Amino acid sequence: MQRTTHRSRLLARPVAVALAAAVALTASSCAKSEDDASGDKKPSAAADAGQKVVTPKPGSKTCTIEAYGGKKIDLEDATVGFSQSEKEANPFRIAETQSIKDEAARRGVKLLTANAQSQFSKQISDVQDLLAKGADLLVIAPLNSDGWDPVLQAAAAKKVPIVTIDRKINATACKDYVSFIASDFVEQGRRAADQMIEATGGKGEVAILLGSAGNNVTTERTKGFKERVAEKAPGLKVVFEQTGDFTREKGQQVTEQLIQSKPGIKGIYAENDEMGLGAVAALKGAGKKAGDVKIVTVDGTRNAVQGVVDGWISGVIESNPRFGPLAFQTLDTFTQGKEVPQDIVIQDSAYDADNAEQDLGKAY
Repeated sequence: MQRTTHRSRLLARPVAVALAAAVALTASSCAKSEDDASGDKKPSAAADAGQKVVTPKPGSKTCTIEAYGGKKIDLEDATVGFSQSEKEANPFRIAETQSIKDEAARRGVKLLTANAQSQFSKQISDVQDLLAKGADLLVIAPLNSDGWDPVLQAAAAKKVPIVTIDRKINATACKDYVSFIASDFVEQGRRAADQMIEATGGKGEVAILLGSAGNNVTTERTKGFKERVAEKAPGLKVVFEQTGDFTREKGQQVTEQLIQSKPGIKGIYAENDEMGLGAVAALKGAGKKAGDVKIVTVDGTRNAVQGVVDGWISGVIESNPRFGPLAFQTLDTFTQGKEVPQDIVIQDSAYDADNAEQDLGKAY
Protein backbone atom coordinates (compact mmCIF):
# COMPACT_ATOMS: atom_id res chain seq x y z
CA MET A 1 0.00 0.00 0.00
CA GLN A 2 1.33 3.44 -0.87
CA ARG A 3 1.63 5.98 1.90
CA THR A 4 2.28 9.68 2.20
CA THR A 5 5.86 10.55 3.18
CA HIS A 6 7.11 12.73 6.01
CA ARG A 7 10.36 14.62 6.20
CA SER A 8 12.81 12.88 8.47
CA ARG A 9 13.11 15.85 10.81
CA LEU A 10 9.35 15.73 11.42
CA LEU A 11 9.14 12.00 12.13
CA ALA A 12 9.52 12.18 15.90
CA ARG A 13 6.33 14.09 16.56
CA PRO A 14 3.97 12.04 14.33
CA VAL A 15 5.29 8.77 15.77
CA ALA A 16 4.81 9.99 19.31
CA VAL A 17 1.29 11.13 18.51
CA ALA A 18 0.54 7.84 16.74
CA LEU A 19 1.65 5.92 19.80
CA ALA A 20 -0.54 8.10 22.00
CA ALA A 21 -3.46 7.68 19.60
CA ALA A 22 -3.07 3.91 19.61
CA VAL A 23 -3.09 3.86 23.40
CA ALA A 24 -6.21 6.02 23.39
CA LEU A 25 -7.88 3.78 20.84
CA THR A 26 -6.99 0.71 22.87
CA ALA A 27 -8.39 2.23 26.03
CA SER A 28 -11.57 3.23 24.25
CA SER A 29 -12.11 -0.19 22.69
CA CYS A 30 -11.75 -1.93 26.03
CA ALA A 31 -13.53 0.61 28.23
CA LYS A 32 -16.77 -0.22 30.00
CA SER A 33 -19.87 1.82 29.34
CA GLU A 34 -21.43 3.92 32.10
CA ASP A 35 -24.12 1.28 32.43
CA ASP A 36 -21.66 -1.49 33.31
CA ALA A 37 -21.77 -3.02 36.74
CA SER A 38 -19.43 -1.66 39.40
CA GLY A 39 -15.82 -2.79 39.41
CA ASP A 40 -16.23 -5.04 42.43
CA LYS A 41 -17.68 -7.74 40.18
CA LYS A 42 -15.43 -9.98 38.12
CA PRO A 43 -15.87 -9.16 34.40
CA SER A 44 -17.26 -11.84 32.15
CA ALA A 45 -15.20 -13.39 29.38
CA ALA A 46 -17.32 -11.55 26.80
CA ALA A 47 -16.60 -8.22 28.50
CA ASP A 48 -12.88 -8.85 28.01
CA ALA A 49 -13.25 -9.66 24.30
CA GLY A 50 -12.94 -6.15 22.84
CA GLN A 51 -10.34 -5.26 20.26
CA LYS A 52 -6.90 -4.28 21.52
CA VAL A 53 -4.41 -2.36 19.38
CA VAL A 54 -0.83 -3.41 18.72
CA THR A 55 1.52 -0.52 19.47
CA PRO A 56 2.57 1.07 16.14
CA LYS A 57 6.14 0.51 15.05
CA PRO A 58 8.50 3.50 15.15
CA GLY A 59 8.12 5.45 11.94
CA SER A 60 4.53 4.32 11.32
CA LYS A 61 2.63 6.70 9.06
CA THR A 62 -0.17 8.90 10.33
CA CYS A 63 -2.95 10.96 8.78
CA THR A 64 -4.58 14.31 9.58
CA ILE A 65 -7.52 16.24 8.18
CA GLU A 66 -5.12 18.81 6.80
CA ALA A 67 -3.14 16.17 4.90
CA TYR A 68 -6.30 14.40 3.76
CA GLY A 69 -8.06 17.55 2.60
CA GLY A 70 -11.14 17.21 4.81
CA LYS A 71 -12.72 19.50 7.36
CA LYS A 72 -13.16 19.40 11.13
CA ILE A 73 -16.61 18.27 12.23
CA ASP A 74 -18.24 17.17 15.46
CA LEU A 75 -18.85 13.43 15.26
CA GLU A 76 -22.00 13.77 17.35
CA ASP A 77 -23.51 15.99 14.67
CA ALA A 78 -22.32 13.86 11.74
CA THR A 79 -24.01 11.10 9.76
CA VAL A 80 -21.92 7.96 9.41
CA GLY A 81 -22.50 5.50 6.59
CA PHE A 82 -21.55 1.85 7.06
CA SER A 83 -21.20 -0.54 4.13
CA GLN A 84 -21.20 -4.24 5.00
CA SER A 85 -19.87 -6.56 2.32
CA GLU A 86 -21.40 -9.97 2.98
CA LYS A 87 -24.63 -11.62 3.96
CA GLU A 88 -25.07 -11.62 7.69
CA ALA A 89 -25.35 -15.37 7.92
CA ASN A 90 -21.66 -15.49 8.81
CA PRO A 91 -21.14 -14.92 12.58
CA PHE A 92 -18.18 -12.64 11.83
CA ARG A 93 -20.38 -10.29 9.80
CA ILE A 94 -23.20 -10.44 12.35
CA ALA A 95 -20.84 -9.44 15.16
CA GLU A 96 -19.13 -6.78 13.03
CA THR A 97 -22.36 -5.03 12.01
CA GLN A 98 -23.79 -5.24 15.51
CA SER A 99 -20.62 -3.71 16.95
CA ILE A 100 -20.89 -0.75 14.55
CA LYS A 101 -24.58 -0.26 15.38
CA ASP A 102 -24.00 -0.56 19.12
CA GLU A 103 -21.20 2.01 19.13
CA ALA A 104 -23.19 4.46 17.00
CA ALA A 105 -26.10 4.13 19.43
CA ARG A 106 -23.82 4.53 22.44
CA ARG A 107 -22.41 7.75 21.01
CA GLY A 108 -25.76 9.03 19.74
CA VAL A 109 -24.46 9.21 16.17
CA LYS A 110 -26.83 8.91 13.21
CA LEU A 111 -25.94 5.75 11.28
CA LEU A 112 -26.91 4.71 7.76
CA THR A 113 -26.27 1.06 6.87
CA ALA A 114 -26.20 -1.04 3.72
CA ASN A 115 -25.41 -4.68 3.01
CA ALA A 116 -23.97 -5.73 -0.35
CA GLN A 117 -25.11 -9.35 0.06
CA SER A 118 -21.72 -10.54 -1.23
CA GLN A 119 -22.15 -8.68 -4.55
CA PHE A 120 -19.34 -6.26 -5.32
CA SER A 121 -21.30 -4.19 -7.85
CA LYS A 122 -24.00 -3.74 -5.21
CA GLN A 123 -21.46 -2.61 -2.64
CA ILE A 124 -20.20 0.10 -4.98
CA SER A 125 -23.75 1.34 -5.57
CA ASP A 126 -24.50 1.00 -1.84
CA VAL A 127 -21.68 3.35 -0.90
CA GLN A 128 -22.62 5.81 -3.63
CA ASP A 129 -26.15 5.75 -2.23
CA LEU A 130 -24.86 6.39 1.31
CA LEU A 131 -23.04 9.45 -0.03
CA ALA A 132 -26.18 10.62 -1.81
CA LYS A 133 -28.14 10.27 1.44
CA GLY A 134 -25.76 12.65 3.19
CA ALA A 135 -23.12 10.51 4.89
CA ASP A 136 -20.40 12.79 6.27
CA LEU A 137 -18.11 9.88 7.12
CA LEU A 138 -17.84 6.32 5.81
CA VAL A 139 -16.88 3.01 7.40
CA ILE A 140 -16.44 0.32 4.75
CA ALA A 141 -15.93 -3.43 5.13
CA PRO A 142 -14.80 -4.12 1.54
CA LEU A 143 -15.80 -7.28 -0.30
CA ASN A 144 -12.84 -6.97 -2.70
CA SER A 145 -9.63 -5.00 -2.53
CA ASP A 146 -9.71 -3.68 -6.12
CA GLY A 147 -12.30 -1.75 -8.13
CA TRP A 148 -13.03 1.08 -5.69
CA ASP A 149 -12.20 4.06 -7.95
CA PRO A 150 -15.84 5.19 -8.46
CA VAL A 151 -16.43 5.34 -4.70
CA LEU A 152 -13.09 6.95 -3.90
CA GLN A 153 -13.66 9.65 -6.51
CA ALA A 154 -17.19 10.35 -5.29
CA ALA A 155 -16.05 10.55 -1.65
CA ALA A 156 -13.12 12.79 -2.55
CA ALA A 157 -15.42 15.17 -4.42
CA LYS A 158 -17.48 15.59 -1.25
CA LYS A 159 -14.42 15.45 1.04
CA VAL A 160 -15.91 12.52 2.95
CA PRO A 161 -13.31 10.63 5.04
CA ILE A 162 -13.27 6.84 4.76
CA VAL A 163 -12.15 4.27 7.31
CA THR A 164 -11.85 0.70 6.02
CA ILE A 165 -12.12 -2.33 8.28
CA ASP A 166 -11.15 -6.02 8.06
CA ARG A 167 -10.14 -5.97 4.36
CA LYS A 168 -7.85 -3.53 2.61
CA ILE A 169 -8.70 -1.35 -0.37
CA ASN A 170 -5.84 -1.15 -2.84
CA ALA A 171 -5.50 2.62 -2.77
CA THR A 172 -3.39 5.33 -1.14
CA ALA A 173 -3.72 5.93 2.60
CA CYS A 174 -4.32 9.53 3.71
CA LYS A 175 -5.37 10.35 0.16
CA ASP A 176 -8.07 7.89 -0.85
CA TYR A 177 -8.92 6.75 2.68
CA VAL A 178 -7.85 7.70 6.20
CA SER A 179 -7.07 4.48 8.08
CA PHE A 180 -7.27 0.72 7.67
CA ILE A 181 -8.23 -1.20 10.83
CA ALA A 182 -7.65 -4.94 10.79
CA SER A 183 -5.72 -7.89 12.08
CA ASP A 184 -2.27 -8.83 10.81
CA PHE A 185 -3.41 -11.49 8.35
CA VAL A 186 0.09 -12.73 7.52
CA GLU A 187 0.70 -13.25 11.23
CA GLN A 188 -2.64 -15.08 11.50
CA GLY A 189 -1.42 -17.47 8.81
CA ARG A 190 1.86 -18.00 10.64
CA ARG A 191 0.09 -18.73 13.91
CA ALA A 192 -2.28 -21.13 12.15
CA ALA A 193 0.77 -22.92 10.74
CA ASP A 194 2.24 -23.18 14.24
CA GLN A 195 -0.95 -24.84 15.45
CA MET A 196 -0.97 -27.18 12.44
CA ILE A 197 2.67 -28.13 12.99
CA GLU A 198 1.95 -28.93 16.62
CA ALA A 199 -1.19 -30.92 15.77
CA THR A 200 0.43 -33.00 13.02
CA GLY A 201 3.92 -33.30 14.44
CA GLY A 202 5.17 -31.35 11.44
CA LYS A 203 4.85 -34.22 8.97
CA GLY A 204 2.32 -35.37 6.39
CA GLU A 205 0.10 -33.90 3.69
CA VAL A 206 -2.15 -30.92 4.41
CA ALA A 207 -4.75 -28.96 2.44
CA ILE A 208 -5.70 -25.29 2.39
CA LEU A 209 -9.30 -24.16 2.05
CA LEU A 210 -8.69 -20.73 0.52
CA GLY A 211 -10.90 -17.73 1.15
CA SER A 212 -12.43 -15.66 -1.62
CA ALA A 213 -10.20 -14.52 -4.44
CA GLY A 214 -9.54 -10.82 -4.95
CA ASN A 215 -8.92 -9.66 -1.40
CA ASN A 216 -5.87 -9.26 0.79
CA VAL A 217 -7.15 -11.52 3.58
CA THR A 218 -6.91 -14.67 1.47
CA THR A 219 -3.55 -13.71 -0.01
CA GLU A 220 -1.96 -12.83 3.32
CA ARG A 221 -3.34 -15.73 5.36
CA THR A 222 -2.03 -18.10 2.69
CA LYS A 223 1.35 -16.38 2.54
CA GLY A 224 1.87 -16.51 6.31
CA PHE A 225 0.89 -20.18 6.54
CA LYS A 226 3.14 -21.33 3.72
CA GLU A 227 6.11 -19.28 4.87
CA ARG A 228 5.94 -20.67 8.41
CA VAL A 229 5.51 -24.27 7.24
CA ALA A 230 8.50 -23.94 4.90
CA GLU A 231 10.54 -22.42 7.70
CA LYS A 232 9.65 -24.76 10.55
CA ALA A 233 8.24 -27.97 9.09
CA PRO A 234 9.59 -28.94 5.66
CA GLY A 235 8.10 -32.39 6.24
CA LEU A 236 4.62 -30.88 6.11
CA LYS A 237 3.51 -30.69 2.48
CA VAL A 238 0.66 -28.56 1.11
CA VAL A 239 -0.79 -30.86 -1.56
CA PHE A 240 -4.23 -29.34 -2.12
CA GLU A 241 -5.52 -25.76 -2.41
CA GLN A 242 -9.02 -24.75 -3.45
CA THR A 243 -11.27 -21.83 -2.65
CA GLY A 244 -14.18 -22.32 -0.31
CA ASP A 245 -15.24 -18.67 -0.69
CA PHE A 246 -15.34 -18.22 3.09
CA THR A 247 -18.65 -20.16 3.23
CA ARG A 248 -19.60 -23.29 5.15
CA GLU A 249 -21.40 -24.91 2.22
CA LYS A 250 -18.48 -24.48 -0.16
CA GLY A 251 -16.03 -25.59 2.53
CA GLN A 252 -17.99 -28.81 2.93
CA GLN A 253 -18.14 -29.41 -0.83
CA VAL A 254 -14.43 -28.82 -1.30
CA THR A 255 -13.57 -31.09 1.63
CA GLU A 256 -15.75 -33.85 0.21
CA GLN A 257 -13.70 -33.62 -2.99
CA LEU A 258 -10.50 -33.52 -0.96
CA ILE A 259 -11.33 -36.74 0.90
CA GLN A 260 -11.87 -38.51 -2.41
CA SER A 261 -8.73 -37.21 -4.12
CA LYS A 262 -6.41 -37.24 -1.09
CA PRO A 263 -7.63 -39.96 1.29
CA GLY A 264 -4.42 -39.77 3.32
CA ILE A 265 -4.73 -36.06 4.09
CA LYS A 266 -3.52 -35.32 7.59
CA GLY A 267 -4.56 -31.72 8.12
CA ILE A 268 -6.81 -28.97 6.77
CA TYR A 269 -6.09 -25.26 7.16
CA ALA A 270 -9.36 -23.39 6.65
CA GLU A 271 -8.88 -19.65 6.21
CA ASN A 272 -12.04 -18.94 8.16
CA ASP A 273 -14.20 -20.78 10.68
CA GLU A 274 -17.17 -21.25 8.37
CA MET A 275 -15.12 -23.26 5.87
CA GLY A 276 -13.59 -25.18 8.77
CA LEU A 277 -17.04 -26.09 10.07
CA GLY A 278 -17.96 -27.20 6.56
CA ALA A 279 -14.87 -29.42 6.60
CA VAL A 280 -16.01 -30.93 9.91
CA ALA A 281 -19.40 -31.75 8.38
CA ALA A 282 -17.72 -33.42 5.40
CA LEU A 283 -15.46 -35.50 7.65
CA LYS A 284 -18.40 -36.60 9.77
CA GLY A 285 -20.30 -37.54 6.61
CA ALA A 286 -17.34 -39.65 5.50
CA GLY A 287 -17.36 -41.55 8.78
CA LYS A 288 -14.21 -39.95 10.18
CA LYS A 289 -13.71 -39.54 13.91
CA ALA A 290 -12.78 -36.36 15.75
CA GLY A 291 -9.05 -35.82 15.39
CA ASP A 292 -8.54 -38.15 12.42
CA VAL A 293 -7.82 -35.06 10.30
CA LYS A 294 -6.39 -32.05 12.10
CA ILE A 295 -8.25 -28.82 11.35
CA VAL A 296 -7.00 -25.30 12.07
CA THR A 297 -9.18 -22.28 11.32
CA VAL A 298 -9.21 -18.48 11.64
CA ASP A 299 -11.94 -16.27 13.17
CA GLY A 300 -13.00 -17.26 16.68
CA THR A 301 -16.72 -17.94 16.28
CA ARG A 302 -18.52 -19.76 19.06
CA ASN A 303 -19.24 -22.82 16.90
CA ALA A 304 -15.60 -23.20 15.91
CA VAL A 305 -14.34 -22.80 19.48
CA GLN A 306 -16.92 -25.39 20.54
CA GLY A 307 -15.41 -27.57 17.82
CA VAL A 308 -12.08 -27.32 19.64
CA VAL A 309 -13.79 -28.32 22.89
CA ASP A 310 -15.37 -31.30 21.11
CA GLY A 311 -12.08 -32.38 19.52
CA TRP A 312 -13.00 -31.81 15.87
CA ILE A 313 -10.87 -28.69 15.48
CA SER A 314 -7.28 -28.52 16.74
CA GLY A 315 -6.98 -24.76 16.97
CA VAL A 316 -8.56 -21.44 16.09
CA ILE A 317 -6.73 -18.16 15.53
CA GLU A 318 -8.94 -15.25 16.49
CA SER A 319 -9.85 -12.46 14.08
CA ASN A 320 -11.83 -10.05 16.24
CA PRO A 321 -14.83 -8.50 14.41
CA ARG A 322 -15.84 -5.98 17.08
CA PHE A 323 -14.73 -2.91 15.10
CA GLY A 324 -17.32 -0.42 16.39
CA PRO A 325 -15.37 1.27 19.21
CA LEU A 326 -12.10 1.48 17.25
CA ALA A 327 -13.74 2.70 14.05
CA PHE A 328 -15.70 5.46 15.77
CA GLN A 329 -12.79 6.49 17.99
CA THR A 330 -10.60 6.77 14.87
CA LEU A 331 -13.21 8.95 13.17
CA ASP A 332 -13.65 11.05 16.31
CA THR A 333 -9.92 11.64 16.73
CA PHE A 334 -9.48 12.38 13.03
CA THR A 335 -12.40 14.81 12.73
CA GLN A 336 -11.06 16.78 15.69
CA GLY A 337 -7.95 17.49 13.63
CA LYS A 338 -5.66 15.10 15.48
CA GLU A 339 -3.37 12.50 13.94
CA VAL A 340 -4.44 8.88 13.55
CA PRO A 341 -2.35 5.90 12.38
CA GLN A 342 -2.85 4.93 8.74
CA ASP A 343 -2.68 1.26 9.74
CA ILE A 344 -4.30 0.20 13.02
CA VAL A 345 -3.42 -3.41 13.77
CA ILE A 346 -5.49 -5.52 16.17
CA GLN A 347 -3.96 -7.95 18.63
CA ASP A 348 -5.77 -11.28 18.29
CA SER A 349 -5.92 -14.18 20.72
CA ALA A 350 -6.15 -17.91 19.93
CA TYR A 351 -8.00 -21.02 21.07
CA ASP A 352 -6.73 -24.55 21.56
CA ALA A 353 -7.45 -27.55 23.74
CA ASP A 354 -5.92 -25.81 26.76
CA ASN A 355 -8.18 -22.74 26.84
CA ALA A 356 -11.14 -23.28 24.50
CA GLU A 357 -13.63 -24.37 27.14
CA GLN A 358 -12.79 -21.65 29.65
CA ASP A 359 -12.64 -18.90 26.97
CA LEU A 360 -15.75 -19.96 25.06
CA GLY A 361 -17.54 -16.87 26.37
CA LYS A 362 -15.13 -14.61 24.43
CA ALA A 363 -16.15 -16.17 21.12
CA TYR A 364 -18.87 -14.58 18.99
